[in-house]
Amino acid sequence: MSATLIGFIVYLIAMLAFGVFTYRKNESNTDYYLGGRQMNPWVVALSERSSGESAWLLLGLPGAALALGIVEIWTALGCLIGIFFYWYAIATEIRKQSESFNAITLPDVFANHFSKGSVVLRFTAMLIIIFFFTFYLAAQFNGAGKVLNVTFGIDTFYGMLIGASVIILYTMLGGFLAVVWTDFVQGLLMIAALVILPVAGLIEVNATGHSLQTAMDSVGGTYLSLSGGKTGWAAVAVVVSGLSWAFGYMGQPHLLTKFMSIKDPEKIKTSRRIAFFWAVPAFAGALIIGFCGLALYGQDYFTDVEKVMPHLAIDLLPQWIAGVLISAAIAAMMSTADGQLLVISSTVSEDFCHHILGINLSPKSMVNLSRIVTISVGIVAFVIAVTSGKLIFAMVSYAWSGLGSSFGPAILLMLWWKKITWQGVFAGMLTGSVLTIVWSEIQLLDQAVSVRFASFVLAFVAIVVVSRLTAGKTKTVN
Repeated sequence: MSATLIGFIVYLIAMLAFGVFTYRKNESNTDYYLGGRQMNPWVVALSERSSGESAWLLLGLPGAALALGIVEIWTALGCLIGIFFYWYAIATEIRKQSESFNAITLPDVFANHFSKGSVVLRFTAMLIIIFFFTFYLAAQFNGAGKVLNVTFGIDTFYGMLIGASVIILYTMLGGFLAVVWTDFVQGLLMIAALVILPVAGLIEVNATGHSLQTAMDSVGGTYLSLSGGKTGWAAVAVVVSGLSWAFGYMGQPHLLTKFMSIKDPEKIKTSRRIAFFWAVPAFAGALIIGFCGLALYGQDYFTDVEKVMPHLAIDLLPQWIAGVLISAAIAAMMSTADGQLLVISSTVSEDFCHHILGINLSPKSMVNLSRIVTISVGIVAFVIAVTSGKLIFAMVSYAWSGLGSSFGPAILLMLWWKKITWQGVFAGMLTGSVLTIVWSEIQLLDQAVSVRFASFVLAFVAIVVVSRLTAGKTKTVN
């Protein structure tokens, strides 16, 4: 048995051990979904970062950089802007509001903020979360299949099955405590991979007598163009499309719950600094991995460019180190998928069963119901992963846009604008979700203006307009 495989098996066993260890620590839904709001700043920061950057950061973004060139710098820059902004504008306030309402889910926050419209907001938010998160989850399972296929020659289907099974099992067992502590470990693994592998790649490129500049020049065409070779409005659209990744951070429920879980809101300043220190080298490293892949393999080497990261790890590093870094790629998927599973589970059991249907179960029974929902949703996402032919990058972009535009403008305005109404929030949710679905299917529109940008801006406008029209007819609780 190779050192790479041994390292990977040890990693999977450790993740399952977290789930088993935290199984009996969940006595209530607040424990199961928010860890009792007792998380320390280091755990919150690394858990948020590893959950925020899924399989697409270690597989999707390097693949896009290899295929498309330096135009992907705008994507990385957009993500960094989004991370910086929402840690400042949203993190502290949503922590304070969620505790004042005793809210443990994002729909809970919306529903309790207003004196009316709680059922409508709760139900709408639930449907949006379930729909887009299922695609997001499928992307993570898809990534697991690719990594295990490249690393160990496991058929992609069985790779997806292994990844999905481990994620579903430890999330179902341990809840939020298992999620944040595994995310903490996985965040450390991810940053190690995104620093070590680019350095190893650059050393290898230099040792073979190549250079990144020479490799890019050999491709020619649009590879060295910051606008992807476009001019005029088309060039502006390319730049806006990359930067528009920033909008999505404001509305990701699996990230916002991390802010809600920290023990002391004042400690968010510490978490924020840790998150920034993680993000900058991580995104730079992902781009460099793609460019090193171009220099060492060329564009035509891969039938699937999203496999460049595991290829580099196996080819350039000692087996045991490669095993650790391959585990980091799986960690990227797990750390996002587990948080998403937990959010869907909490939305169905807490918001739908408890609040909407009025089913009153004991705290322990609610936790058990949540576990059943976790397994069910995981199975549906696995089926989508197996049957979908889309790349990880495309599936994540779709879900990112839908969630970001449906919830981002609503959260931002709800926290900072006193004139917002529940009707405005409802209009924003509908606008963001429907526009994402429709806009994504019309290629001409998406090429002209990114769906991530269009859906967010129009949802923001919808909230402001409808809130002004309905002002005085409703009021907030706080």
